[in-house]
Amino acid sequence: MKRLLATFYVAGLTMGVFALTMLLPLVVAYVGDDAGFTAFLDGFLLAFGGGAAVWLVTRRGRSELNARDGFLLVSVVWVSLPLLAAIPFLIYFDRAGIPLSFTDAYFEAMSGLTTTGATVLTGLDHLPASINLWRATLVWIGGLGILVLAVAILPLLGVGGHQVVRAETPGPMKDERLTPRIASTAKALYAVYFGLSVLCLIAYRGVGLSWFEAWCHTATTMGLGGFSTKDAGFAYFDSVPLEIVSMIFMTLAGINFATHFNALRQGSLRAYRACPQTVPYLVIMLGAGLVISAYLYFRGVYHDPLQALRYGMFHTISVATTTGYATVDYAVWPLVAPLTMLLLSGFVTSAGSTGGGIKMIRAVLLAKQARNELVVMLHPNAVSPIRMGGRLVNQRVMASVLAFMMVYGLSIGVFTSLLLVSGLEPITAFSAVLATINNTGPGLGPVGPMGNFAVLTDFQTWVCTFAMLIGRLELLTVVVLFTSMFWRK
Repeated sequence: MKRLLATFYVAGLTMGVFALTMLLPLVVAYVGDDAGFTAFLDGFLLAFGGGAAVWLVTRRGRSELNARDGFLLVSVVWVSLPLLAAIPFLIYFDRAGIPLSFTDAYFEAMSGLTTTGATVLTGLDHLPASINLWRATLVWIGGLGILVLAVAILPLLGVGGHQVVRAETPGPMKDERLTPRIASTAKALYAVYFGLSVLCLIAYRGVGLSWFEAWCHTATTMGLGGFSTKDAGFAYFDSVPLEIVSMIFMTLAGINFATHFNALRQGSLRAYRACPQTVPYLVIMLGAGLVISAYLYFRGVYHDPLQALRYGMFHTISVATTTGYATVDYAVWPLVAPLTMLLLSGFVTSAGSTGGGIKMIRAVLLAKQARNELVVMLHPNAVSPIRMGGRLVNQRVMASVLAFMMVYGLSIGVFTSLLLVSGLEPITAFSAVLATINNTGPGLGPVGPMGNFAVLTDFQTWVCTFAMLIGRLELLTVVVLFTSMFWRK
């Protein structure tokens, strides 16, 4: 019980701090005199009051958390924050007389905070500025939380792959407990995240977006979330310079932010070459973009090679980085192209970035393991240890990666089966699961880039919501809570 109190004490503090973020759309609504003001005022009071209540009830159980407590803490926080974030949606749409169920409101909030970018809302062009601002800001806030998860917390919980990345973090993260040292690491990563966000904001403004539109798209670009303020998404702007800016910053946001920090600290690009993820990430993603562009041209989808390059490269980067922006309905392309992009979203982005999927670090480790197995088949007595960035990777890490991959594949199978049983056709079901568990956003079919998830039933929506959650929290951190051994003393 003492450990539970300590965990919920931290969760209560987190909820209270999160409630303060509602003040930004509240001020925007007040200044702009839009219809979202009372929704955010009431939402702030309810969210802050809820966090304060949890803090007051559990404050006597305050103590230092260890790695075991971290499993429960991250799950509690990432389940409760979307609940608070959904409150303004529910209040606004109810008072506006627009139907929005709790299921859909929670899905929208979870999609934002997990930086998935899948939406159930339509009529975005006519929503109050404060509501669109809140949707975008949720993605940006989610990106901040992901940096702490991916670089500071998950390595300590031993979920595979991230232990290797730990050596590249700017702070001393060798302790087995969640100590204040995480704060120094977080500050370094936040500094990079803030700095790139400012540059992205200025760049978007420079290519013609208003400051409001620039911020909303900066938030969803750096968070790799893909929410837009327009129903048509990026297609509404139809701007090559805008797409170029977007591609640059999506690519940067898909790189480990600790690597950005090291590059800035060293004043050299060598940090990117030394990172075991960055070069494979760039080669695979950009190479796939060129191949898909060439495929679209030679298949006659686009008769102008520059047009094929524009759409092929933009959408490959957008989907591979799990952002989900779209300027055309790529779901109508020959199936191999959008399916390849969705598969890329499963592994391309780096651990320590704001992207989703299994992360490049695990893909590289699995490739090395496969190569070693081939070596052993040919030379049974050979000793061929796996190295990453010049360091030996121990077998415990490899076993954890393999376990993660098994759970990842099993989860895709189970969720797809649930959607199939509920009545979805196969392509829609499979792509919806890939898009949510990899935190990508749009799938194919009715949930594709020019559709949304509003077509799903409540049951199907909850399946996708849970897929977003466990995908964001690296699967094992959630699955372990459902085992009896976790709850034993």
